[in-house]
Amino acid sequence: MTDETTATADAADTLGYEQARDELIEVVRRLEAGGTTLEESLALWERGEELAKVCRHWLEGARARLDEALAGPAAPEDADARADAG
Repeated sequence: MTDETTATADAADTLGYEQARDELIEVVRRLEAGGTTLEESLALWERGEELAKVCRHWLEGARARLDEALAGPAAPEDADARADAG
């Protein structure tokens, strides 16, 4: 794992998906509202990038679990049908 991947995984362990999403929404709202200094805007942008990575990490994990559940164990009749077709 890269340092960035490890940091994202650590942050995901600390923040749940909903927490990260809600904070990201707030960051975007503040950026869109304006009225912050350049330094504050950059800090908000960087925080938003971190939060987006945390959300992506959670969503990728959910997608992998869903794919695994959908794949599930093949039923014996399905295996026989594939063997006959091949």
